[in-house]
Amino acid sequence: MAEITNLNRFRKDKARAERRRQGDANAARFGRSRAQKEAEDAERARAERTLEQHRKADED
Repeated sequence: MAEITNLNRFRKDKARAERRRQGDANAARFGRSRAQKEAEDAERARAERTLEQHRKADED
């Protein structure tokens, strides 16, 4: 005798797998580690300090 398949479960499992696949793809494209974020923040802060140091003072 054939095994009974619950079509609702099959549909939900398929949708869940698709969301998981899409999430993994997004994480690979846009995700950054904590170390990468901190390194970028430090680089941005260093660039802002350098720019501020080279700015001319306003003469009033």
